[in-house]
Order: sequence, then C-alpha cells, then structure tokens
Amino acid sequence: MTIREASAKWQGTLKEGSGRVKLGSGVFEGAYSFPSRFEHGPGTNPEELIAAAHAGCFSMALSAILGTAHHIPASISTVAKVHLGATAAGPTITRIELETQAEIPGVAPDEFQNLAQRAKTTCLVSRALAGVSSITLKAELLATTTTAQ
Repeated sequence: MTIREASAKWQGTLKEGSGRVKLGSGVFEGAYSFPSRFEHGPGTNPEELIAAAHAGCFSMALSAILGTAHHIPASISTVAKVHLGATAAGPTITRIELETQAEIPGVAPDEFQNLAQRAKTTCLVSRALAGVSSITLKAELLATTTTAQ
C-alpha cells in the first residue's frame, strides 16, 4: 500500500514558539504558530491542512462514485470548513462542513444527492475523521440536463 508522509518542526513555547510543516512530496512547506492556529495570525495550521485533505478526498470520491454510476463530471468544486472549538477535553475539531458544487451532465438531482451522500460516508478522510461529532454536506448540482432512459 501507499505511504504518505509530512513532517513538522516546532521551536519554543506553545504561545511564543513557531514551527514549519512540510509535505513529503515537497509541494508545500509553510509556517505555523499559536496565532495561526487559535487566532487569525499568518501561516497555516493542522486544521486547515485537514480541510484541504478532506475537500480533495471528497471530490475524488464523488468522481469515482459518479463514474461507477456512468456519469462523468465536468467539474467538482469542494470547500471543507473545519471548526475548532473548546470542549471539556480541550481544543477539539467539533464539526466539518463540506460544501460542493458539481457540473454533471445527465444526472438527476435526486440521484446526485444520493451519490454525494455516499461519497461523504465512503471518502477515506471522512472515515479517518470518524471521531468528529458532525460532518455535514451541502451538495449543489449546477447546469445539467437530465437524459431520458
């Protein structure tokens, strides 16, 4: 099986320190800090990287599921919003909202909704994040025509 990796290096205290994350592929490397994670400071954070992974995974899962149903998407655009909140256990990812818009010629709206929900539950990242109490999906079908069968 495939193994993917990323690395992080942190220096200093939690609030005054800083770090860098780097993808194993070398495609991305960026700074992160307490302000970038828990406030609105510059840099990235683990939750933003989780959101990117979830949006990408969901879009690919939806494309695969559409393909098995003999629908070829013209485009799928997904945003994942990862909510970081406080719980008794400490800072926690409390919910993730997936919002997708897709152009898929020939798919009926109700079939699209069913396939999108299936992609949400079968996406590898959704399954890896099963501990998140709420993962929601808003799926919008754009500019399609239904074909008669």
